[in-house]
Amino acid sequence: MEELLEILNDINPDVDYETEDNLIDGKVYDSFSIITLISNISDEFDIELGPEHLIPENFNSAQAMWEMIQRIQEEGE
Repeated sequence: MEELLEILNDINPDVDYETEDNLIDGKVYDSFSIITLISNISDEFDIELGPEHLIPENFNSAQAMWEMIQRIQEEGE
């Protein structure tokens, strides 16, 4: 989770990722930030995010992203 929080803070350090749960729906992240986030998550965690993963529910909070990353990693084993 620490690596994910570093990625998120690099993109937008002004957000409290411990409590924010509306990153996409609340338009905290714009389209460029989302593309950067997806790329950085893929690289950092060596996972492939398919279209089925690219839904707002997976990206509205740091916790949701972390759970998605763990699911993808488990599926790849």
